[in-house]
Amino acid sequence: MTAYMEPRESAHYWFGDDERRILEVLSGRYAGANPPVPFALRAFAKSGVLQTREGQYDMDLSAKLPEAADGDYAYVYGLVWSDDERSIDGIMEPLGPVRLYVNEEQLYRSNAVDEMKPGARAVIPLLLRKGWNAVLVEARKTEAGFGCRFGADEAKVRIMQVLAPFAGREGSAGWVFTGPMKSQLFDGERGFPDFKQAEEETGITWLPRVKWKEEELKLPNCERLFGRPVQPAAAYGWSGLSVPAGADTLMLEGSVLGPTVIWLDGRKVAELEAAGSYRTEVPAGSGSRQLLVRSIGGSGGWGFEVNVYSGGRLLPLELPAAVHGGEGAWLYAGPLDPAVETDPAAVCTMDALYAAVDSEGRAAGHTYWMVDAPQSALRPYYENAMLSNKWTTGSATNYGRWDYPLGVTMYGLLRTARELDRKDLEDYALGHIRSCTDMYEYSLWDRDQYGFPSVNHQLVLIKMLDNCGSFGSAMLEAYLQTGDDHFLRIADVIADFMLCRLERREDGAFYRLCPGDYAADTMWADDLYMSAPFLIRYAAATGNREALDEAGRQFLHYKRYLFMEQEGVMSHVFDFKYGKATRVPWGRGNGWCLFSLSELLEKLPDDHQDWEALLSMFRELCAGVAALQADSGLWRQVLNQPDAYEEASCTAMFAYAFARGVRFGWLKGEDGYAAAALKAWKGLTGGAIDRQGNVHGVCSGSRYSFAPDYYMYDLRTVVNDNHGIGIMMLAGVEIRRMKSAAARDEQGAEERAEHSDAN
Repeated sequence: MTAYMEPRESAHYWFGDDERRILEVLSGRYAGANPPVPFALRAFAKSGVLQTREGQYDMDLSAKLPEAADGDYAYVYGLVWSDDERSIDGIMEPLGPVRLYVNEEQLYRSNAVDEMKPGARAVIPLLLRKGWNAVLVEARKTEAGFGCRFGADEAKVRIMQVLAPFAGREGSAGWVFTGPMKSQLFDGERGFPDFKQAEEETGITWLPRVKWKEEELKLPNCERLFGRPVQPAAAYGWSGLSVPAGADTLMLEGSVLGPTVIWLDGRKVAELEAAGSYRTEVPAGSGSRQLLVRSIGGSGGWGFEVNVYSGGRLLPLELPAAVHGGEGAWLYAGPLDPAVETDPAAVCTMDALYAAVDSEGRAAGHTYWMVDAPQSALRPYYENAMLSNKWTTGSATNYGRWDYPLGVTMYGLLRTARELDRKDLEDYALGHIRSCTDMYEYSLWDRDQYGFPSVNHQLVLIKMLDNCGSFGSAMLEAYLQTGDDHFLRIADVIADFMLCRLERREDGAFYRLCPGDYAADTMWADDLYMSAPFLIRYAAATGNREALDEAGRQFLHYKRYLFMEQEGVMSHVFDFKYGKATRVPWGRGNGWCLFSLSELLEKLPDDHQDWEALLSMFRELCAGVAALQADSGLWRQVLNQPDAYEEASCTAMFAYAFARGVRFGWLKGEDGYAAAALKAWKGLTGGAIDRQGNVHGVCSGSRYSFAPDYYMYDLRTVVNDNHGIGIMMLAGVEIRRMKSAAARDEQGAEERAEHSDAN
């Protein structure tokens, strides 16, 4: 038996068979350890280093420093924060001679082949220490090129956000870079510049520029940011203030250069039809207040001034949200169509885009908030738990992340909240999901504007089922539980990807094309979970019967490729490069399959053309899996390998499927499935879930292999890995429901017996 804790530390020791208490500690620990930290709002210089669609930072200095001569050097410098020690693989694509330093240690120096071979790429292991990590790139210009592309491997999963160094830029996002230099700045004798000092103290001019020149500061605010339009254009200004206690009235006064409207907390307090000064008195209210200005400018000038007084004292204005690296007291959006009506409630938000116009008044896509600095945008960033090579997240919160393990976690929280009648848990899960869906339109625009999104990385860069199916399923579960159409906004996009654009074999089976990747031309059992639960809920939410039919077809396709007849379980992967399955029955791969098949059977009409075949598949898999259960109640990491460690996430999935099979009548209790489910649950609560709600024994995210040793020895377990937390909750819910159904059946039988005796 694989031991993850002393029995006294286990949930079962303290809570016994009380599933409610165990679900409470599981869900409570997760929510407490993952507080609802919002996206970080940061200033970002649009003239700085952008990213490619693959997430690499594009440091092609030939474009940024056209004045550089052959032989010149330049440096690119940035900071990466890590909440814990974290290992990721870096990708370096040199365009010429390049060196990479992390925390003053040289990790990479290009060689002649790297510099001269188009498309050369080096993988560099990066061990980020807890706290700040200083990253410096040295580039030298030759006829071959100047600079590099650098970033994290699998950048949309292992996110590496970079912040600017130096006081004066503190909190702003993005790299800084030097102009051309005739000699090396860092030659082993001089260390890095101190990233906490003022950049002027380095004796170097760092770009991009983030301070206005003196002549620019003399311009009106909107003109300074957006220029002077040929045709009238509008701009928003958004600010905040704190009203002192006891204030009766506020006096607003200032001047404008064109037609202007001012709102205070959504109420119009001033409207000017032309340039001029104004003075207006309004009730003070109390606490934090929001100011919104819409100012229209033209060939005569563009800008506004607002001063707010209380009792004759000028009140300081402040940014309306915590913007790191932001200057001044106002956020701005423009140029905008002046004819569009303004709804202050729809404007004063961080999740909206605004229809933009050019200087001639023509439609020019959309725009977002800017700060009062040269070409400096406001960008929201996902900076919570950033994964390592082993998918671990350390102590940082997962809140706001869209990825497949968290899709299971959110589903588990929603089901637990409903089972325990805990609106606080439901609100927490819905808040996490909304933090992603609210920002969907913005994140698409952000990707197109800056090359790579700052939030919702996997959602807006959908290339495979992992990126959309699991969390999309949780999003639809949120819709089905609440009826809130808000959660349907992205469902059609995901459904179109699955049903119309996803790679398929000639017979229609989903598979992974992944050209150039190690996993090219493969089919994974995991993808039954990454597709079917979403399709099932999409059909329920929209009435699209084809989605439900497709889910059924995929199970039958996958069975033909992956089912191991003799063992009665599924191979993890079929590799079309070799024309055969790996024949390694990975536990969680089988768990994904059986878990998802139980969800399909629940929704599939029993007169469906594939009902009997799918029910037969479910029973065959259950029989194969049940025969491999260990004495502890758990199943092994590789199901048919007696030496493999006992793994918790697959055990929870099998318990879930067995309990549902018994409750819905697909499996007969006398065949031992109810007992197997209870034995599995006792094994989990006694050996994998501790009394604080921590989850042990869950293997980290998997690649694949033809060798079982990879799964047994390379894939180790991680405490509180997101691949296992949600499914533990779901297993607890289903065990509780199976026991309740059995109790009702028993009570009904007793009542029928009593009635019979009475007659």
